[in-house]
Amino acid sequence: MKIKQIEQSAMWTCPEIVELLDRYIIGQGDAKKSVAIALRNRWRRMQLPDDMRQEVVPNNIILIGPTGVGKTEIARRLSQIANLPFLKVEATKFTEKGYVGRDVDSMVRDLLENAIALVRRRAEEKFSTEIDDAVEQGILDILFPPLVGMEQEPDRAARWERSRDKIRKQLQDGGLDDKEVSVTSEQSKVPIANIFTSAGEEFDASFGESLKNLFPKQKTEKKVSVAKARRLLREQEAEKRLDMDQIVSEAIELVENGGIIFLDEIDKIAGSRGHGGGPDVSREGVQRDLLPIVEGSAISTKYGPVKTDHVLFLAAGAFHMSKPSDLIPELQGRFPIRVELQSLTEEDFVRILRDTEGSLIRQYTAMLAVDNCQVTFTDDALEELARLAAELNKRLENIGARRLQTIMAQLLDELLFEVPAKLSGSVTVDRAFVAERLADIIRDEDLSRYIL
Repeated sequence: MKIKQIEQSAMWTCPEIVELLDRYIIGQGDAKKSVAIALRNRWRRMQLPDDMRQEVVPNNIILIGPTGVGKTEIARRLSQIANLPFLKVEATKFTEKGYVGRDVDSMVRDLLENAIALVRRRAEEKFSTEIDDAVEQGILDILFPPLVGMEQEPDRAARWERSRDKIRKQLQDGGLDDKEVSVTSEQSKVPIANIFTSAGEEFDASFGESLKNLFPKQKTEKKVSVAKARRLLREQEAEKRLDMDQIVSEAIELVENGGIIFLDEIDKIAGSRGHGGGPDVSREGVQRDLLPIVEGSAISTKYGPVKTDHVLFLAAGAFHMSKPSDLIPELQGRFPIRVELQSLTEEDFVRILRDTEGSLIRQYTAMLAVDNCQVTFTDDALEELARLAAELNKRLENIGARRLQTIMAQLLDELLFEVPAKLSGSVTVDRAFVAERLADIIRDEDLSRYIL
Protein backbone atom coordinates (compact mmCIF):
# COMPACT_ATOMS: atom_id res chain seq x y z
CA MET A 1 0.00 0.00 0.00
CA LYS A 2 1.36 3.42 -0.93
CA ILE A 3 1.63 5.94 1.86
CA LYS A 4 -0.10 9.23 1.10
CA GLN A 5 2.35 11.25 3.17
CA ILE A 6 5.27 10.03 1.09
CA GLU A 7 3.36 10.58 -2.15
CA GLN A 8 3.04 14.25 -1.20
CA SER A 9 6.80 14.66 -1.64
CA ALA A 10 6.29 14.04 -5.36
CA MET A 11 5.90 17.79 -5.75
CA TRP A 12 9.59 18.30 -4.91
CA THR A 13 12.12 17.45 -7.59
CA CYS A 14 15.82 17.30 -6.69
CA PRO A 15 16.59 20.82 -8.02
CA GLU A 16 13.58 22.15 -6.10
CA ILE A 17 14.81 20.53 -2.88
CA VAL A 18 18.25 22.10 -3.39
CA GLU A 19 16.60 25.45 -4.04
CA LEU A 20 14.68 25.19 -0.78
CA LEU A 21 17.87 24.31 1.12
CA ASP A 22 19.63 27.29 -0.51
CA ARG A 23 17.27 29.59 1.34
CA TYR A 24 18.80 28.55 4.66
CA ILE A 25 22.27 27.14 3.91
CA ILE A 26 25.02 28.83 1.92
CA GLY A 27 27.27 26.70 -0.29
CA GLN A 28 27.74 22.95 0.24
CA GLY A 29 26.27 22.08 -3.15
CA ASP A 30 27.49 18.46 -3.11
CA ALA A 31 25.86 17.75 0.25
CA LYS A 32 22.58 19.36 -0.81
CA LYS A 33 22.58 17.34 -4.02
CA SER A 34 23.14 14.07 -2.15
CA VAL A 35 20.37 14.60 0.40
CA ALA A 36 18.00 15.82 -2.33
CA ILE A 37 18.53 12.58 -4.25
CA ALA A 38 18.04 10.56 -1.06
CA LEU A 39 14.75 12.33 -0.29
CA ARG A 40 13.45 12.02 -3.85
CA ASN A 41 14.35 8.33 -3.79
CA ARG A 42 12.02 7.92 -0.78
CA TRP A 43 9.12 8.79 -3.07
CA ARG A 44 10.47 6.98 -6.14
CA ARG A 45 10.63 3.71 -4.22
CA MET A 46 6.97 3.95 -3.23
CA GLN A 47 5.95 4.09 -6.89
CA LEU A 48 7.55 0.70 -7.65
CA PRO A 49 5.74 -2.66 -7.71
CA ASP A 50 5.67 -4.45 -4.36
CA ASP A 51 8.33 -7.04 -5.22
CA MET A 52 10.78 -4.45 -6.53
CA ARG A 53 10.02 -2.01 -3.70
CA GLN A 54 11.25 -4.47 -1.10
CA GLU A 55 14.57 -4.82 -2.90
CA VAL A 56 15.39 -1.11 -2.95
CA VAL A 57 17.28 -0.02 0.16
CA PRO A 58 18.23 3.57 0.98
CA ASN A 59 21.73 4.86 0.29
CA ASN A 60 22.76 6.14 3.71
CA ILE A 61 24.99 9.21 3.77
CA ILE A 62 27.90 10.44 5.89
CA LEU A 63 28.42 14.21 5.91
CA ILE A 64 32.05 15.03 6.70
CA GLY A 65 33.25 18.49 7.59
CA PRO A 66 34.31 20.87 10.36
CA THR A 67 31.85 22.24 12.87
CA GLY A 68 29.59 25.09 11.84
CA VAL A 69 29.53 24.47 8.08
CA GLY A 70 25.90 23.31 7.84
CA LYS A 71 25.81 19.53 8.43
CA THR A 72 23.12 19.62 11.11
CA GLU A 73 21.25 22.48 9.44
CA ILE A 74 20.98 20.50 6.19
CA ALA A 75 19.42 17.56 8.04
CA ARG A 76 17.09 19.81 10.05
CA ARG A 77 15.81 21.66 6.99
CA LEU A 78 15.48 18.40 5.07
CA SER A 79 13.12 17.07 7.72
CA GLN A 80 10.94 20.18 7.37
CA ILE A 81 10.83 19.80 3.59
CA ALA A 82 10.09 16.08 3.72
CA ASN A 83 7.36 16.32 6.38
CA LEU A 84 8.31 12.76 7.32
CA PRO A 85 9.19 11.24 10.70
CA PHE A 86 12.62 12.61 11.61
CA LEU A 87 14.91 12.16 14.59
CA LYS A 88 18.20 13.89 15.35
CA VAL A 89 20.34 12.16 17.93
CA GLU A 90 23.97 12.37 18.98
CA ALA A 91 25.84 9.11 18.67
CA THR A 92 27.77 9.91 21.86
CA LYS A 93 24.59 9.54 23.92
CA PHE A 94 24.51 5.80 23.38
CA THR A 95 26.34 3.11 25.34
CA GLU A 96 27.00 -0.50 24.50
CA LYS A 97 24.31 -2.90 25.63
CA GLY A 98 25.05 -4.11 29.12
CA TYR A 99 26.24 -0.71 30.31
CA VAL A 100 24.21 1.92 32.13
CA GLY A 101 22.85 4.41 29.61
CA ARG A 102 20.74 4.62 26.49
CA ASP A 103 20.88 1.73 24.06
CA VAL A 104 20.72 2.35 20.32
CA ASP A 105 17.29 0.71 19.99
CA SER A 106 15.81 3.75 21.75
CA MET A 107 16.37 5.88 18.64
CA VAL A 108 13.80 3.83 16.73
CA ARG A 109 11.33 4.10 19.60
CA ASP A 110 11.82 7.87 19.69
CA LEU A 111 11.37 8.04 15.92
CA LEU A 112 8.09 6.16 16.23
CA GLU A 113 6.86 8.57 18.91
CA ASN A 114 7.64 11.45 16.55
CA ALA A 115 5.74 9.66 13.79
CA ILE A 116 2.69 9.13 16.02
CA ALA A 117 2.68 12.83 16.89
CA LEU A 118 2.98 13.68 13.18
CA VAL A 119 0.15 11.36 12.08
CA ARG A 120 -2.03 12.47 15.00
CA ARG A 121 -1.52 16.12 14.08
CA ARG A 122 -2.56 15.37 10.50
CA ALA A 123 -5.62 13.47 11.71
CA GLU A 124 -6.60 16.35 13.99
CA GLU A 125 -6.45 18.73 11.03
CA LYS A 126 -9.25 16.76 9.37
CA PHE A 127 -11.49 17.44 12.37
CA SER A 128 -10.05 20.88 13.09
CA THR A 129 -13.25 22.86 12.48
CA GLU A 130 -15.39 20.34 14.32
CA ILE A 131 -13.01 20.28 17.29
CA ASP A 132 -12.73 24.08 17.43
CA ASP A 133 -16.51 24.44 17.45
CA ALA A 134 -16.87 21.86 20.22
CA VAL A 135 -14.16 23.53 22.33
CA GLU A 136 -15.75 26.96 21.91
CA GLN A 137 -19.15 25.55 22.82
CA GLY A 138 -17.69 23.80 25.88
CA ILE A 139 -16.00 26.94 27.23
CA LEU A 140 -19.10 29.00 26.47
CA ASP A 141 -21.23 26.56 28.46
CA ILE A 142 -18.83 26.96 31.39
CA LEU A 143 -18.83 30.77 31.23
CA PHE A 144 -22.53 31.14 30.43
CA PRO A 145 -24.43 27.94 31.26
CA PRO A 146 -27.45 27.17 29.09
CA LEU A 147 -30.88 27.83 30.59
CA VAL A 148 -33.44 25.04 30.72
CA GLY A 149 -37.19 25.44 30.16
CA MET A 150 -37.20 28.72 28.21
CA GLU A 151 -39.59 27.47 25.56
CA GLN A 152 -42.48 29.31 27.20
CA GLU A 153 -40.51 32.53 27.74
CA PRO A 154 -39.43 33.81 24.29
CA ASP A 155 -38.39 37.27 25.54
CA ARG A 156 -36.14 35.81 28.21
CA ALA A 157 -34.70 33.35 25.69
CA ALA A 158 -33.90 36.18 23.25
CA ARG A 159 -32.12 38.21 25.99
CA TRP A 160 -30.17 35.12 27.01
CA GLU A 161 -29.15 34.47 23.41
CA ARG A 162 -27.96 38.06 22.92
CA SER A 163 -25.90 37.94 26.11
CA ARG A 164 -24.43 34.62 25.10
CA ASP A 165 -23.48 36.01 21.67
CA LYS A 166 -21.61 38.89 23.33
CA ILE A 167 -19.61 36.47 25.45
CA ARG A 168 -18.95 34.31 22.39
CA LYS A 169 -17.56 37.36 20.58
CA GLN A 170 -15.29 38.21 23.53
CA LEU A 171 -14.14 34.60 23.62
CA GLN A 172 -13.32 34.59 19.91
CA ASP A 173 -11.40 37.89 20.22
CA GLY A 174 -9.28 36.53 23.09
CA GLY A 175 -10.62 39.01 25.61
CA LEU A 176 -11.41 36.25 28.12
CA ASP A 177 -8.16 34.27 27.83
CA ASP A 178 -7.00 35.26 31.33
CA LYS A 179 -10.30 34.51 33.04
CA GLU A 180 -10.29 31.44 35.29
CA VAL A 181 -12.74 28.61 34.69
CA SER A 182 -13.25 25.15 36.17
CA VAL A 183 -12.51 22.28 33.81
CA THR A 184 -13.19 18.59 34.42
CA SER A 185 -10.56 16.21 33.10
CA GLU A 186 -10.29 12.43 33.11
CA GLN A 187 -7.07 10.66 33.93
CA SER A 188 -6.21 6.96 34.08
CA LYS A 189 -4.15 5.75 37.00
CA VAL A 190 -2.01 2.85 35.79
CA PRO A 191 0.87 2.55 38.26
CA ILE A 192 2.19 -0.72 36.85
CA ALA A 193 2.48 0.72 33.34
CA ASN A 194 4.19 3.80 34.75
CA ILE A 195 6.75 1.61 36.50
CA PHE A 196 7.51 -0.22 33.25
CA THR A 197 7.80 3.00 31.30
CA SER A 198 10.06 4.73 33.80
CA ALA A 199 12.34 1.71 33.89
CA GLY A 200 12.71 1.87 30.12
CA GLU A 201 11.08 -1.56 29.62
CA GLU A 202 8.79 -2.04 26.66
CA PHE A 203 5.47 -3.84 26.99
CA ASP A 204 2.81 -4.73 24.47
CA ALA A 205 0.31 -1.95 23.80
CA SER A 206 -2.68 -4.30 24.21
CA PHE A 207 -1.37 -5.33 27.62
CA GLY A 208 -1.15 -1.64 28.53
CA GLU A 209 -4.75 -1.13 27.45
CA SER A 210 -5.90 -4.07 29.57
CA LEU A 211 -4.19 -2.50 32.57
CA LYS A 212 -6.06 0.75 31.91
CA ASN A 213 -9.34 -1.13 32.01
CA LEU A 214 -8.48 -2.39 35.49
CA PHE A 215 -8.02 1.18 36.69
CA PRO A 216 -11.08 3.30 35.79
CA LYS A 217 -10.56 6.92 34.84
CA GLN A 218 -10.76 9.41 37.65
CA LYS A 219 -12.46 12.75 37.07
CA THR A 220 -10.71 15.75 38.52
CA GLU A 221 -11.77 19.38 38.45
CA LYS A 222 -9.25 22.19 38.40
CA LYS A 223 -9.23 25.91 37.86
CA VAL A 224 -7.31 27.09 34.80
CA SER A 225 -7.30 30.08 32.49
CA VAL A 226 -9.52 30.07 29.42
CA ALA A 227 -6.41 29.85 27.24
CA LYS A 228 -5.28 26.67 29.01
CA ALA A 229 -8.84 25.32 29.09
CA ARG A 230 -8.85 25.52 25.29
CA ARG A 231 -5.82 23.20 25.13
CA LEU A 232 -7.27 20.74 27.65
CA LEU A 233 -10.67 20.61 25.98
CA ARG A 234 -9.07 20.33 22.56
CA GLU A 235 -7.18 17.22 23.70
CA GLN A 236 -10.41 15.73 25.07
CA GLU A 237 -12.37 16.47 21.90
CA ALA A 238 -9.57 15.07 19.75
CA GLU A 239 -9.51 11.86 21.79
CA LYS A 240 -13.23 11.36 21.12
CA ARG A 241 -12.76 11.59 17.36
CA LEU A 242 -9.40 9.95 16.71
CA ASP A 243 -8.78 6.24 16.26
CA MET A 244 -5.46 5.76 18.04
CA ASP A 245 -5.08 2.19 16.79
CA GLN A 246 -5.30 3.47 13.22
CA ILE A 247 -2.90 6.33 13.99
CA VAL A 248 -0.32 3.96 15.48
CA SER A 249 -0.66 1.60 12.53
CA GLU A 250 -0.11 4.43 10.04
CA ALA A 251 2.79 5.78 12.08
CA ILE A 252 4.59 2.42 12.09
CA GLU A 253 4.14 2.11 8.32
CA LEU A 254 5.35 5.69 7.84
CA VAL A 255 8.48 5.04 9.92
CA GLU A 256 9.26 1.82 8.08
CA ASN A 257 8.96 3.43 4.65
CA GLY A 258 9.80 7.09 5.19
CA GLY A 259 11.61 7.48 8.51
CA ILE A 260 14.86 9.49 8.65
CA ILE A 261 17.40 9.27 11.48
CA PHE A 262 20.21 11.82 11.69
CA LEU A 263 23.20 10.50 13.66
CA ASP A 264 25.32 13.47 14.67
CA GLU A 265 28.89 13.25 15.98
CA ILE A 266 29.39 9.76 14.60
CA ASP A 267 33.13 10.47 14.48
CA LYS A 268 33.16 10.45 18.31
CA ILE A 269 32.41 6.73 18.33
CA ALA A 270 34.83 5.93 15.51
CA GLY A 271 37.73 5.55 17.91
CA SER A 272 41.30 5.37 16.64
CA ARG A 273 41.71 1.96 15.13
CA GLY A 274 45.17 0.65 15.64
CA HIS A 275 46.15 3.45 18.03
CA GLY A 276 44.72 2.03 21.24
CA GLY A 277 42.84 3.92 23.93
CA GLY A 278 39.24 4.91 23.95
CA PRO A 279 36.41 5.93 26.26
CA ASP A 280 35.23 3.87 29.22
CA VAL A 281 32.34 2.42 27.22
CA SER A 282 33.50 0.66 24.07
CA ARG A 283 33.09 2.77 20.96
CA GLU A 284 33.19 -0.31 18.79
CA GLY A 285 30.50 -1.82 21.01
CA VAL A 286 28.15 1.03 20.14
CA GLN A 287 29.01 0.60 16.47
CA ARG A 288 28.25 -3.13 16.67
CA ASP A 289 24.89 -2.31 18.27
CA LEU A 290 24.17 0.24 15.53
CA LEU A 291 25.00 -2.17 12.74
CA PRO A 292 21.86 -4.39 12.83
CA ILE A 293 19.61 -1.33 12.99
CA VAL A 294 21.28 0.29 9.98
CA GLU A 295 21.33 -3.05 8.14
CA GLY A 296 17.68 -3.63 8.91
CA SER A 297 16.08 -5.39 11.85
CA ALA A 298 12.85 -5.48 13.84
CA ILE A 299 13.01 -3.28 16.95
CA SER A 300 10.62 -3.99 19.79
CA THR A 301 8.47 -1.05 20.89
CA LYS A 302 5.44 -0.78 23.14
CA TYR A 303 3.32 -0.46 19.97
CA GLY A 304 4.77 -3.56 18.36
CA PRO A 305 7.84 -4.36 16.23
CA VAL A 306 9.20 -1.73 13.84
CA LYS A 307 11.37 -2.77 10.89
CA THR A 308 14.30 -0.53 9.98
CA ASP A 309 15.17 -2.05 6.59
CA HIS A 310 14.07 1.07 4.71
CA VAL A 311 14.79 3.80 7.26
CA LEU A 312 17.19 6.40 5.85
CA PHE A 313 20.24 7.13 8.03
CA LEU A 314 22.19 10.37 7.70
CA ALA A 315 25.38 10.58 9.75
CA ALA A 316 27.66 13.55 10.32
CA GLY A 317 30.99 14.21 11.95
CA ALA A 318 33.96 16.54 11.85
CA PHE A 319 36.44 13.61 11.84
CA HIS A 320 39.25 15.80 13.22
CA MET A 321 40.76 13.09 15.39
CA SER A 322 39.60 10.13 13.32
CA LYS A 323 38.45 9.31 9.81
CA PRO A 324 35.53 7.35 8.34
CA SER A 325 37.81 4.35 7.80
CA ASP A 326 38.13 4.12 11.61
CA LEU A 327 34.53 2.90 11.76
CA ILE A 328 34.15 -0.87 11.74
CA PRO A 329 34.13 -2.13 8.13
CA GLU A 330 30.58 -3.48 8.31
CA LEU A 331 29.23 -0.08 9.37
CA GLN A 332 31.27 1.71 6.72
CA GLY A 333 29.65 -0.46 4.09
CA ARG A 334 26.19 0.65 5.22
CA PHE A 335 27.04 4.30 4.48
CA PRO A 336 27.95 4.10 0.79
CA ILE A 337 27.70 7.85 0.13
CA ARG A 338 30.25 10.18 1.71
CA VAL A 339 30.13 13.91 1.13
CA GLU A 340 32.80 16.32 2.31
CA LEU A 341 31.60 19.78 3.25
CA GLN A 342 33.90 22.73 2.69
CA SER A 343 35.06 25.31 5.22
CA LEU A 344 33.25 28.64 4.93
CA THR A 345 34.97 31.62 3.34
CA GLU A 346 34.63 35.34 4.01
CA GLU A 347 32.26 35.63 1.03
CA ASP A 348 30.14 32.81 2.48
CA PHE A 349 29.83 34.70 5.78
CA VAL A 350 28.55 37.79 3.94
CA ARG A 351 25.90 35.72 2.17
CA ILE A 352 24.93 33.95 5.42
CA LEU A 353 24.30 37.32 7.06
CA ARG A 354 22.60 38.92 4.06
CA ASP A 355 20.80 36.25 2.04
CA THR A 356 19.56 33.43 4.28
CA GLU A 357 16.03 33.38 5.67
CA GLY A 358 16.05 33.78 9.42
CA SER A 359 19.62 35.13 9.39
CA LEU A 360 21.12 36.68 12.51
CA ILE A 361 20.66 40.14 10.97
CA ARG A 362 16.94 39.53 10.50
CA GLN A 363 16.63 38.00 13.99
CA TYR A 364 18.26 40.91 15.82
CA THR A 365 16.41 43.46 13.69
CA ALA A 366 13.08 41.84 14.57
CA MET A 367 13.88 41.56 18.29
CA LEU A 368 14.97 45.20 18.61
CA ALA A 369 11.91 46.32 16.65
CA VAL A 370 9.81 44.93 19.50
CA ASP A 371 11.29 47.73 21.64
CA ASN A 372 10.69 50.34 18.91
CA CYS A 373 14.32 50.41 17.82
CA GLN A 374 14.83 50.21 14.06
CA VAL A 375 18.28 48.81 13.28
CA THR A 376 19.80 49.03 9.81
CA PHE A 377 22.95 47.13 8.83
CA THR A 378 24.98 48.61 5.99
CA ASP A 379 26.80 46.49 3.41
CA ASP A 380 30.21 47.55 4.71
CA ALA A 381 29.16 46.42 8.21
CA LEU A 382 28.32 42.96 6.89
CA GLU A 383 31.62 42.81 5.06
CA GLU A 384 33.52 43.79 8.20
CA LEU A 385 31.68 41.22 10.31
CA ALA A 386 32.44 38.55 7.73
CA ARG A 387 36.11 39.57 7.62
CA LEU A 388 36.41 39.39 11.41
CA ALA A 389 34.68 35.98 11.51
CA ALA A 390 37.03 34.57 8.88
CA GLU A 391 40.09 36.07 10.61
CA LEU A 392 39.15 34.72 14.04
CA ASN A 393 38.42 31.28 12.62
CA LYS A 394 41.95 31.22 11.20
CA ARG A 395 43.60 32.65 14.30
CA LEU A 396 41.67 30.64 16.89
CA GLU A 397 39.52 27.54 16.42
CA ASN A 398 37.56 27.17 13.18
CA ILE A 399 33.96 26.96 14.39
CA GLY A 400 32.43 27.95 11.07
CA ALA A 401 29.26 30.04 11.00
CA ARG A 402 28.92 29.76 14.78
CA ARG A 403 31.61 32.44 14.94
CA LEU A 404 29.02 34.89 13.61
CA GLN A 405 26.79 34.22 16.61
CA THR A 406 29.53 35.08 19.09
CA ILE A 407 30.54 38.20 17.16
CA MET A 408 26.96 39.46 16.80
CA ALA A 409 26.26 38.88 20.50
CA GLN A 410 29.29 41.00 21.46
CA LEU A 411 28.53 43.64 18.85
CA LEU A 412 24.98 44.30 20.01
CA ASP A 413 25.08 43.51 23.74
CA GLU A 414 25.19 47.18 24.80
CA LEU A 415 22.42 48.10 22.37
CA LEU A 416 20.24 45.21 23.56
CA PHE A 417 20.82 46.32 27.16
CA GLU A 418 20.00 50.01 26.62
CA VAL A 419 16.87 49.56 24.51
CA PRO A 420 14.25 50.79 25.30
CA ALA A 421 15.16 52.41 28.63
CA LYS A 422 17.95 54.67 27.35
CA LEU A 423 17.74 54.33 23.60
CA SER A 424 15.05 54.07 20.93
CA GLY A 425 14.42 55.21 17.38
CA SER A 426 16.76 54.38 14.48
CA VAL A 427 20.27 52.94 14.76
CA THR A 428 22.63 52.39 11.84
CA VAL A 429 25.27 49.69 12.17
CA ASP A 430 28.12 50.45 9.76
CA ARG A 431 31.81 49.55 9.52
CA ALA A 432 32.75 52.26 12.04
CA PHE A 433 30.16 50.94 14.53
CA VAL A 434 31.58 47.42 14.19
CA ALA A 435 35.18 48.59 14.54
CA GLU A 436 34.36 50.67 17.63
CA ARG A 437 32.44 47.93 19.47
CA LEU A 438 34.80 45.04 18.68
CA ALA A 439 38.21 46.73 18.40
CA ASP A 440 39.42 46.05 21.93
CA ILE A 441 38.34 42.41 21.87
CA ILE A 442 39.89 41.75 18.47
CA ARG A 443 43.23 43.31 19.50
CA ASP A 444 43.41 41.40 22.80
CA GLU A 445 44.01 37.85 21.57
CA ASP A 446 43.89 36.33 25.06
CA LEU A 447 40.52 37.94 25.71
CA SER A 448 39.15 36.99 22.29
CA ARG A 449 39.92 33.36 22.98
CA TYR A 450 37.38 33.40 25.78
CA ILE A 451 34.78 35.77 24.32
CA LEU A 452 34.90 35.17 20.58
